[in-house]
Formats: sequence, structure tokens, C-alpha cells
Amino acid sequence: MSAGNDVREASHWAVHEISLTPEATAALSSLAGSLGFDAIRIDLAACSDKTSFLGRMADSLAFPDWFGQNWDAFFDCLADLSWRPARGYVLLLEHADTMRRDAPESLDTALAILGDAASTWESRGVPFRVFVSAAPPTDAG
Repeated sequence: MSAGNDVREASHWAVHEISLTPEATAALSSLAGSLGFDAIRIDLAACSDKTSFLGRMADSLAFPDWFGQNWDAFFDCLADLSWRPARGYVLLLEHADTMRRDAPESLDTALAILGDAASTWESRGVPFRVFVSAAPPTDAG
């Protein structure tokens, strides 16, 4: 599927597509917690467009009232997170398949912005990693 390939090509070193089974999610959350990182599970089930994605992210990360529901404000909030102080951040984006199918361009944009936020945090010496549920294989050959 070309959308999946586009997402991988647009990926940033801190944004990883993996199989986020319940066991993998629990293990990543546990490891992040043991390091003093803020691990946030974000269920993207039924997110099929930019608006629903931004709303889900804002709710999950408790964005402040000034969040403007647009890509620039999304980056601004991700690069701030002063209301969630931690030694590092791990975002676990579960059930990204609906976005991947219905709004691949929005998912690509979101992943690029998450990568930009990771670079901003890295420049401050703060780890910021994103794990996105990978699309299941669709072809046998």
C-alpha cells in the first residue's frame, strides 16, 4: 500500500512504526515509566481526519485552552508541554489504521510534526519518542 510507504519515507528518526500489541504497549509504557518519562497512550480508533486527530491528541495530552486546533498550534503544544514536566516523553499512537486509510496526508503531516517536536526536545537534551501502530501486512509476496 503506497500510503504506508509514504508514511515510512516521511518518518523521522524519533517516530517509529511498530506492531503495537497490548503487550508491546504495556512494555513500552513500563520502560518509559522506569526511566521517569511521561508515557502517553493515545487511542486513535475512529480518528478519520485532521480534526478528530487533533482533538484526540489535545485530550490525551491535556493541551491548554489556547490550543488552536491547527498544525502550527499542535507543534507549539508538543514543543512546550510545560504542564506535563518529565525527564522525557513517549507517545504511543494506537489504532492508527483508520487515519492511515482515510486521511493518509493528515497522518503524514502529523508524523512530520511529531518528528519536528522530537528534534526540538532533543536540542534541549530531553528524549521524545513516538511509536505508531504499524499497518498490518497486506500482501503475501
